[in-house]
Amino acid sequence: MAPDVSTMEMITSDSEQFEKLVAPQAAPRKFQIVYRNLFTFGYAHLSALYGLYLACTSAKWQSIFFFYILFVLSSIGITAGAHRLWTHKAYKAKMPLQIILMLMNSLAFQNTATDWVRDHRLHHRYSDTDADPHNATRGFFYSHMGWLLVRKHPEVKKRGKFIDMSDIYANPVLRFQKKYAVPVIGLMCFALPTLVPVYFWGESLKIAWHMALLRYVLNLHGTFLVNSAAHLWGTKPYDKNIVPVQNVSVSLIAFGEGFHNYHHVYPWDYRTAELGNNWLNLTTIFIDFFAWIGWAYDLKTVPDSMIRARSDRTGDGTDKWGMGEKHEHCDKSE
Repeated sequence: MAPDVSTMEMITSDSEQFEKLVAPQAAPRKFQIVYRNLFTFGYAHLSALYGLYLACTSAKWQSIFFFYILFVLSSIGITAGAHRLWTHKAYKAKMPLQIILMLMNSLAFQNTATDWVRDHRLHHRYSDTDADPHNATRGFFYSHMGWLLVRKHPEVKKRGKFIDMSDIYANPVLRFQKKYAVPVIGLMCFALPTLVPVYFWGESLKIAWHMALLRYVLNLHGTFLVNSAAHLWGTKPYDKNIVPVQNVSVSLIAFGEGFHNYHHVYPWDYRTAELGNNWLNLTTIFIDFFAWIGWAYDLKTVPDSMIRARSDRTGDGTDKWGMGEKHEHCDKSE
């Protein structure tokens, strides 16, 4: 794979201006609370708890099924769209698939895909340091959601200016989402999920609204777990010298995103998981389907021999599948 010259130039310029940050690193800092975010997160979570109560006591089964489907679609809008396609360019997508992923990404509402990509590219370049937007060195709560409740660290602001976003700014689908973020995200994430149950099967507006917020908050925490739990608890079969880990529970919740030690070693692999791991990787199955019909193409993968060699050289000795077993057990079962 040929190197991206523009990206290498950005990295060189960056390294010339700033001191090197080595993970895990977190200098003392004073937190400045963003009260608007504190209020909106507080309201969303209290409403979600009420939505959970209503789901268990009053909601129609059609509503529960509907919001589960929305949960899956919005999750894939992040994992297959903002993450694997637009952040890492791990595969290419034709315009119809890009539009579908943009709408699914809007359904998830984790800012626009443009904002998401910038934060995530910064996260990979400076993982688990003060230039990482959700630096896991500061603990579970900060990396999970606390980073969204305070002002960005100065290192994030400074170094974020050097992240190459030229491909994102040139993408007409993402430019459209960014330009019309309020109506598009408002419609996809809040209005339609509330009005569809009311109109089509007579759900009450109160139940529909609070269950819409429940679905939204659950989606947020599914993604947040990749930033927090998958940097704190698990195994490191590919590189024991970095912070990210393999966390099978997170992969189950986040549709394949919890094989994080592997992902930080090979971020360009469209599967984000060793040897596929499709039994926990609905996102990979989604991409494979669209590859089958020709809407996704140029899927990047890492040869199995390279994966095994890296694991043997720098891994912690746990099973390549991230299940915490020893290599000998895995090799005998192959």
